[in-house]
Amino acid sequence: MKKLFSKPFRYSLTKNILLIIGILAVGYIIISLSLKLITRHNQELAVPDLTGMNLEEAAAAVEKYNLRLEVTDSVYIRGLERGAISRQNPEPGSKVKKNRRILLVINSVVPRQSTMPSLIGFSLRQARTELVSNGLRIGRLIYVNDMATNNVLAQQLNGQDIEPGTRIDSGTGIDLVLGLNPADSTTFVPNVIGYRYMMATELLHDNSLNIWRSEFDSTVTTYADSLEAYVYGQYPPASDSISVRRGQSVTLYLSKDISRIPVQEEETDSTDAVL
Repeated sequence: MKKLFSKPFRYSLTKNILLIIGILAVGYIIISLSLKLITRHNQELAVPDLTGMNLEEAAAAVEKYNLRLEVTDSVYIRGLERGAISRQNPEPGSKVKKNRRILLVINSVVPRQSTMPSLIGFSLRQARTELVSNGLRIGRLIYVNDMATNNVLAQQLNGQDIEPGTRIDSGTGIDLVLGLNPADSTTFVPNVIGYRYMMATELLHDNSLNIWRSEFDSTVTTYADSLEAYVYGQYPPASDSISVRRGQSVTLYLSKDISRIPVQEEETDSTDAVL
């Protein structure tokens, strides 16, 4: 039995075991290095912000990162340039490896269309509701002498009457020619401080007032930002004792920074709007 486990045999077995271990170690190292090269370990890139760019600009922005762009969908966002990128996945700042696909949603080159309703004979509030339900909005309020205040006498686009059934871009502002009875020709400027932009606009229209201009601070850079902005100032200021003529214009000052909204002396509905 001792001859079966002679020294040469034990030496040969040990040598083979060590050889196998060496081969496995070398194989592990080769595989690890290969995986690092294939997966580009520790070679992640920060995805640039492509929103607002067109496809040509976006392609130039990612060229040095070896990233690939793919358009997956389109939407229509009023106020955003046609063909501009509205969303991306992964988000800006995300860590990815080279050759990663960036999925894009762009603003439709051809905007959605709406049908112009017939508003003649409607009240101002009825007309606004009808416009919104058809994907449109109020433009300017134009007052002319008539027996019935806030009765819609004409509907216009770019100074011309627009017929019911006309197809126009969604989100278009429609000017309303409204009656103004001399006995009911004034209104009051409401307090819209603390309200978001769209709500403030609706309140002013409900009080027969126009928007002269909307001034946004540096926190507002996109159309989406403007919808989230709050009114922190207005001119003329709100008053329930000094009347103004219907159709007068109001200037709004807006920001996404809630701290810019002045503290109200009394609690008003605008406090609820901020919350």
